[in-house]
Amino acid sequence: MTAEADPYAALGLDRRCTTAQIRAAYRLLARRHHPDVNEDSPAATARLQALNAAYEILGDPERRREHDLARERSAAPRTPGKVERNIAQDVNLSMEDFLRGVELQITVNDAANPHGPETYALSVPEGTAPGTRFRLPRGEPFAGGFVVVRVKARAGHRFKVRGSDLRADLRISAQRAAQGGTERLPGATGSLVRVEIPPGVGRGAIVKVAGEGLPKPRGGRGDLLVRIQYRPEVQVTRGFGAARKSGLRRLN
Repeated sequence: MTAEADPYAALGLDRRCTTAQIRAAYRLLARRHHPDVNEDSPAATARLQALNAAYEILGDPERRREHDLARERSAAPRTPGKVERNIAQDVNLSMEDFLRGVELQITVNDAANPHGPETYALSVPEGTAPGTRFRLPRGEPFAGGFVVVRVKARAGHRFKVRGSDLRADLRISAQRAAQGGTERLPGATGSLVRVEIPPGVGRGAIVKVAGEGLPKPRGGRGDLLVRIQYRPEVQVTRGFGAARKSGLRRLN
């Protein structure tokens, strides 16, 4: 795999690298290859674009997992004529499903199955983390194989999902931003969550509400990250121009 197709190679990293190492490598290489400091290099722009594309994949934990899984599948040896017994399928769940659990019926349409669609029961336990995979044993003619079901958070208008963290916007008044105080926001289950606004909070500031996100893989819950939005208060004072005019003398 070339550096252009492999984000790890583009950033000069090993697949076992940490998030901090990814961030550090990207910042270093982006500065080094930025067109502003390489004015005589026509390849600088293309190089920076490749670095940006690599960081968009590796800097997002979910996209990184998807990339690694796809790479593992493409590298797995296949025997000519052998029937593929395993099949992967994604299922989108609501946020309440992750927190409270849910019972599902999974239907798989595999063209290689002469018996038609396959139906499986899936029990998602309470406190399941987004990205969790379940292995459901398949029957004939695929005995020994599995349906690997990955549960993902369904996109919603209220939240953006980043791993186990939730991101939301909260619009407040300029007075609340100046004075601080408490606001309430519907949480993952629909119940109201208290958001403590610090006095003098800036526009675009992130206020963290700990433990109000989705379940984590190793227990506990992620955070609700609230972005503060408001319009600055603008006061218009009239009469200043008139006062200046009144002090002028007309010269003949």
